[in-house]
Amino acid sequence: MRTLLLVELKGGNDGLNTVIPYADPLYRQLRGGIGVARERVVQLDERVGLHEKLTPLMESWKAGDLAILQGVGYPYPNRSHFRSIEIWDTASASSQTLSEGWVAQAYEGTKVPMGAGVDCIVADTNSLPVMGPGLRTIVMQDAENFLRQAKGLKGAPGMGDGGNPALRHLLAVRHEVNAAAAGLSDRLHDGPAPAHAYGEELGLGRQLDLATRILLARVPVIAIKVALGGFDTHANQMPTHERLLGVLAADLAVLRRNLIAADLWNDVVVMTYSEFGRRAKQNASGGTDHGTAAPHFVMGGKVKGGLHGAYPSLSDLQDGDLRHSVDFRSVYAAVAKGCWGLQRDFGQRDRQPLAFLPST
Repeated sequence: MRTLLLVELKGGNDGLNTVIPYADPLYRQLRGGIGVARERVVQLDERVGLHEKLTPLMESWKAGDLAILQGVGYPYPNRSHFRSIEIWDTASASSQTLSEGWVAQAYEGTKVPMGAGVDCIVADTNSLPVMGPGLRTIVMQDAENFLRQAKGLKGAPGMGDGGNPALRHLLAVRHEVNAAAAGLSDRLHDGPAPAHAYGEELGLGRQLDLATRILLARVPVIAIKVALGGFDTHANQMPTHERLLGVLAADLAVLRRNLIAADLWNDVVVMTYSEFGRRAKQNASGGTDHGTAAPHFVMGGKVKGGLHGAYPSLSDLQDGDLRHSVDFRSVYAAVAKGCWGLQRDFGQRDRQPLAFLPST
């Protein structure tokens, strides 16, 4: 089993200025003011390249353990932040509303591997992907505060159920969660520290430091989730977006070095996702509005690096938006198989075979 590390890019990351179709003249036409200059693009092949702020990821690219999934989206896209991230988090169709997260759905009807009393850990505010009755999930945005609270739980007195079966169940669940929190606290307290320090900008490094400590402590979790916010770049996009990409790349590069140093890189799959990309054409405010398809990154020691999927055509837009070439549920199916050995289609009739991650 491999641990999935989900990295949510909150707000809708602009894919066209992340993985850049530098050789396409239409890119310059659509983005006369915010297009990334050719000399600031790190070439991946004769058509596309990375924004120069993503240069720290090139070590992973050259090692063959960074996959770039191009044109990821879904049919009948929704441009609402709240609805679209719900679609991604629950692997639903755009016309469908589901309450369970896609990771929980992957394990539906399957016994979850028992270990530390916790299955998933969320280091940010959105836990929907890992929420479901079959998974034991702990949200811990602040590691130090969590450790203090867990220490207090150890000495907390129990209370009687008064013969009430419903209360008895709630108390049993609380006891299980408290025990898991206390056990996790002990393992984190006694576990090793990362070999390389993360950056402190924007909070992603703090979350990845926690994720690294969990992995170094050999806590057998299915998934860990972190997030980086600020990608809703409607105005004056360039400085904001460049800063975000720089932080993302630098912290992911440190994560990779830490996991390689601990001989854990083969046991982890890192995947970015975002609620949508941005419009192909820039707006009048030097930014971009809510769009559709975008590229996403998958990293890990067992990941088959390179470009996967077709880059959406800039000459065949749909209402000014990129047409997706890869359904995100096919990505999830590949991850479920490659991380946990689970065969899932997430409701798709015609799932696209994707070869970026071999089975466990």
